[in-house]
Amino acid sequence: MGDEPLAIDLDSAPAETRRVRCRLCGRPLTGPESRRTGLGPACDAKLHPAGPDIRTRRHEVEQDTLPGV
Repeated sequence: MGDEPLAIDLDSAPAETRRVRCRLCGRPLTGPESRRTGLGPACDAKLHPAGPDIRTRRHEVEQDTLPGV
Protein backbone atom coordinates (compact mmCIF):
# COMPACT_ATOMS: atom_id res chain seq x y z
CA MET A 1 0.00 0.00 0.00
CA GLY A 2 3.01 2.28 0.13
CA ASP A 3 3.24 3.15 -3.59
CA GLU A 4 -0.47 3.14 -4.49
CA PRO A 5 -2.10 6.50 -5.20
CA LEU A 6 -4.85 7.53 -2.80
CA ALA A 7 -6.98 9.17 -5.50
CA ILE A 8 -7.47 8.73 -9.22
CA ASP A 9 -6.12 11.58 -11.31
CA LEU A 10 -9.10 12.50 -13.51
CA ASP A 11 -7.05 14.92 -15.61
CA SER A 12 -4.96 12.04 -16.97
CA ALA A 13 -8.06 10.21 -18.28
CA PRO A 14 -9.44 11.25 -21.68
CA ALA A 15 -12.53 13.44 -21.55
CA GLU A 16 -14.55 10.89 -23.55
CA THR A 17 -14.23 8.29 -20.80
CA ARG A 18 -15.35 10.60 -17.98
CA ARG A 19 -19.10 11.05 -17.92
CA VAL A 20 -20.19 14.21 -16.19
CA ARG A 21 -23.90 14.67 -15.58
CA CYS A 22 -25.90 17.74 -14.68
CA ARG A 23 -26.46 18.00 -10.92
CA LEU A 24 -30.03 19.18 -11.46
CA CYS A 25 -31.50 17.08 -14.29
CA GLY A 26 -28.92 14.31 -14.77
CA ARG A 27 -28.31 14.86 -18.50
CA PRO A 28 -24.75 14.33 -19.79
CA LEU A 29 -22.68 17.52 -19.99
CA THR A 30 -20.51 18.13 -23.03
CA GLY A 31 -19.34 21.75 -22.90
CA PRO A 32 -16.21 22.60 -20.91
CA GLU A 33 -17.93 25.37 -18.90
CA SER A 34 -20.90 23.12 -18.14
CA ARG A 35 -18.60 20.29 -17.09
CA ARG A 36 -16.68 22.66 -14.82
CA THR A 37 -19.79 24.02 -13.07
CA GLY A 38 -21.73 20.74 -13.07
CA LEU A 39 -24.83 22.36 -14.58
CA GLY A 40 -26.12 22.40 -18.14
CA PRO A 41 -27.00 25.74 -19.76
CA ALA A 42 -30.76 25.34 -19.24
CA CYS A 43 -30.42 24.31 -15.58
CA ASP A 44 -27.86 27.05 -14.92
CA ALA A 45 -30.32 29.61 -16.33
CA LYS A 46 -33.03 28.28 -14.00
CA LEU A 47 -30.82 28.65 -10.93
CA HIS A 48 -29.13 31.91 -11.95
CA PRO A 49 -31.60 34.02 -13.98
CA ALA A 50 -30.29 37.10 -15.73
CA GLY A 51 -30.82 40.40 -13.93
CA PRO A 52 -33.37 42.91 -15.17
CA ASP A 53 -32.24 45.12 -18.00
CA ILE A 54 -32.06 48.73 -16.86
CA ARG A 55 -33.44 49.90 -20.21
CA THR A 56 -36.75 48.16 -19.51
CA ARG A 57 -37.17 50.12 -16.27
CA ARG A 58 -37.16 53.57 -17.92
CA HIS A 59 -40.23 55.71 -17.80
CA GLU A 60 -41.23 58.97 -19.38
CA VAL A 61 -40.84 62.13 -17.30
CA GLU A 62 -42.42 65.47 -18.16
CA GLN A 63 -39.84 68.21 -18.32
CA ASP A 64 -39.45 71.70 -19.74
CA THR A 65 -37.97 72.11 -23.20
CA LEU A 66 -34.34 73.09 -23.39
CA PRO A 67 -33.67 76.76 -24.15
CA GLY A 68 -32.56 77.36 -27.71
CA VAL A 69 -34.09 74.15 -29.06
